[in-house]
Order: sequence, then structure tokens, then C-alpha cells
Amino acid sequence: MNPIVSIQNTYKNFGAVEAVRDVSFDVYPGEIFGMLGPNGAGKTTTIRILLDIFKADGGTVSVLGGELTEAKKNRIGYLPEERGLYKDQKLEPVLVYLATLKGVDEKTARSRLRTWLERFDLYDHRQKKVKELSRGMQQKAQFIVTLLHEPDLIIVDEPFSGLDPVNTRLVKQVLQEQRDAGKTIIMSTHQMHQVEALCSRIVLINEGYSVLYGEVDQIKQDFAGHEVMIYGNGDFTGIPGVQEVRPDNGGWRLTLEADTTPKNILQNLSIRDDLTIKRFEIAEPSLDDIFVAIVKGER
Repeated sequence: MNPIVSIQNTYKNFGAVEAVRDVSFDVYPGEIFGMLGPNGAGKTTTIRILLDIFKADGGTVSVLGGELTEAKKNRIGYLPEERGLYKDQKLEPVLVYLATLKGVDEKTARSRLRTWLERFDLYDHRQKKVKELSRGMQQKAQFIVTLLHEPDLIIVDEPFSGLDPVNTRLVKQVLQEQRDAGKTIIMSTHQMHQVEALCSRIVLINEGYSVLYGEVDQIKQDFAGHEVMIYGNGDFTGIPGVQEVRPDNGGWRLTLEADTTPKNILQNLSIRDDLTIKRFEIAEPSLDDIFVAIVKGER
């Protein structure tokens, strides 16, 4: 299967600032791909290179089968982190106008728009000026713009920003529906639990480099073994080879020292008469744990 997006050894400088130093990844049809990284890591610059807003200084970039042409741009939907609706204009005509810029005729745009407005509970607000809408409503409106022209490639930067739990769930559902319909989605966000829920593969960018890349499940397996979970009774502090002990969801999470294995801990526990062990398992780290470890240089 050929990738929809392919970036290889891409870099971009702004004067003396190296915004992107060496980023590589592929994104395939019908997947939600997570782009992660701390603030200032180079994620937004990478997205703008994909969209041909910035030209890379080196490396190769392929979008929708090759170089990004003007015709291909109409097949891309982009939700930027910085919102861009015309605040002094009424909502409905703004959304219709933006759809026509992507090659959709006005009649078709209005027909599609009604369905989206109703689904996102914005239909009764369609004649209000954008600036009269709440932040969450504006976010939903911007999300509609991203999808209204029915793009093949969808790029969303912090799509859950400003949304309450009900609308967060709705946006997640729509993204999953788009994926199931064969659309390709690149999602940049700091919300690691949303990445775990939605993304099959990720790239982690830090200081302009792609430092972690692959399938979410495999990455979590690769980082397992540094912590164990224990369920039982007793004082689990002071165990040799354990760096930290903390309560976690009815049990105890033990962080192991670098030269300690889970087997070592189990052997140490087995000789303790004052402890009752009901369950012992290797703890699978969250993406949040992995993110922090990578960015802090612990792995």
C-alpha cells in the first residue's frame, strides 16, 4: 500500500532557527495518524510544509501521490490551531463561501451544510455573526469547514480545543467515521488519551527531530518492563530495586531502577511474609508516560 503522505529527512530553517531538523514518517490510507511533540518541537512547521505553506529546505515531501498541486489542495481539509473564520460575518454564508474556495458549488455546499449544522447543534445559530458564538461553537464551525468539501486527507491541529465532553465525543465519532469511510487523518494534539483512543500509529517530534515512530501498541510494548503493578495487602515501600511506589487504581505501581527486572521484584516479594500478593503484572505505560520519558531524555 502506497502512503498518502510521505516525509523523508525533511528540514526547515528560519534564519538561524532550525525549526525542523530531520523529520521522517509515512501516513497510509484509512488511518488516524498522531503527530505528537512538546510546544516548539516543529509539529506545526511540519504540517505547513505538508500543505505547501512553507517550502522545505531539504528532504522529500510527497502528498497524495507526489508533489502538492493546486488541484490536490482541494482534496485536503485543514483545521489549524489558530482559527480563521471571518468574525464580523454571519456563520452560514461564511461556511458556504469557504467551501466554494475548495471547488464546491454553492448549491451543494448549502445542502451539505445543513446536515453538519444540525449534527453539531449550530443550525439555530446559522444567522449569527461568528463573533457572537461561543469558543466551542466557533471550534465546531471550523471543524465543519474542514470537512464540508469532503476531502481525502484531513489534517487537524488540536481538534478538541475549547470543546466540552459532549462535543469532544462527537468530534471523535466524526473522525472515526471519516477513517472508516477511507479518509486519511493526521491529528496533532497534546491530549495523549485521545491519541490512544483514536490513533493506530504515531510520530513524536522533539527539537525538530522525529524521535519515535510506529504503531501505538508496539511502542507501548517496547516501553513496558520498567514498571510493575501489584494488587494486594501490605507495605510495598522499601523493596530493593524499586525507585518509586505510588497508589494506582486500587493497586500499587512500582517504578524499577534501571538494572532491575520484574523477575527480581517478584523474587524479592516472594520472601516477604508480611505481604499478600493477589496480582502481579508488568505495567503497560501510557503514551503520556512515554512522551515525558522521551522529551526528558530518560529513554
